Amino acid sequence: MNFDELNIIPEITKALQKTGYTTPTEIQQRAIPIVLNKKDLIGCAQTGTGKTASFAIPILQLLHQKKVDKKQISALVLTPTRELALQIDENFKTYSQFLSLSHLAIFGGVPQGAQVTALKKGVNILIATPGRLLDFINQGIINLQNIEILVLDEADRMLDMGFVHDVKKILTKIPKKRQTLFFSATMPPEIRSFAQSLLYRPEEVNVTPVSSTAETVKQSVYFVEKDQKVELLTDLLKNSTSIRTLIFTRTKYGADKLVKKLIKAGIPSAAIHGDKSQNTRQRVLDDFKNSRIGVLIATDIAARGIDIDELPQVINYELPNVPETYVHRIGRTGRAGAAGSAISFCDTDSKKDLKNIEKLIGFRIPVRKDQPELELKTKKQ
Repeated sequence: MNFDELNIIPEITKALQKTGYTTPTEIQQRAIPIVLNKKDLIGCAQTGTGKTASFAIPILQLLHQKKVDKKQISALVLTPTRELALQIDENFKTYSQFLSLSHLAIFGGVPQGAQVTALKKGVNILIATPGRLLDFINQGIINLQNIEILVLDEADRMLDMGFVHDVKKILTKIPKKRQTLFFSATMPPEIRSFAQSLLYRPEEVNVTPVSSTAETVKQSVYFVEKDQKVELLTDLLKNSTSIRTLIFTRTKYGADKLVKKLIKAGIPSAAIHGDKSQNTRQRVLDDFKNSRIGVLIATDIAARGIDIDELPQVINYELPNVPETYVHRIGRTGRAGAAGSAISFCDTDSKKDLKNIEKLIGFRIPVRKDQPELELKTKKQ
């Protein structure tokens, strides 16, 4: 199947062709017709499946065909982080280059002046984090009474981050008669219940089970104690052929601490997490995407905004204590059919976490044995 078969208008098809997109992903094939049919949608898909295009493309088409007022906010995309807001905005820019529709991302952590100026010029599609949007609503800067399409993206992460009350406040400012699209990487009962309370007779698209990991990702684990992790990581990075490596830690403090140790070992690296300023985060992401640094250390929330096609390697320096988070983490590599590697470090305190992960994904992660000296030390402890 190609995009022409999804009845996409020529202006968007031309933009897709210019970008090199020819074949829609599974979620795009299934979700786009539903959205174009003006139905509510629940989409459950893990990172890297092309989810953003599955709502951005039909939203652009519907608003273009309706010839909406150029100064009217007709579609709202709510997303949990600044990085995701920017990423989604970039996608809308790509798909709308031959349309007259306007779009804007607003988020906190930066002065509001430039965002307010852009809003005054008129915006059709608003991408926003809940906090900044509520702030602008309270200031009387934004009116959402003309919203026709609402998207809640990364809904599970949005609720995990404590935005549920903000989202509910925003919903009171939006017309009840609207089309609502709800996307989440996981769909536990509380998320599904929240979705059902917002949507009207939704159709559901489940691309892959939340417990599945891509077959293109080669997974492995090292059993290594905490005091040996830096030595093992340094050795792996110095001998790696990967152009980029994304490393996960559980905490912001742990990410910063690890950066210092790697730099001391002669490995250029940087960290990205919620305590970094927006400008710093954006600069670090650009440096990573453009290979000015080869190693990026991230916490889980910050990593949701990292959208890089060529990311050959992910390392779990610390295993997550939520099994589903492991699936999200390693979903950053092996995207669009490319091969990827996901290496995990497991110390004594993390063995229970590893068992829970293996139970979720349905198989034992192969144990690495190419570090005999480190493994020998571990076995003696």
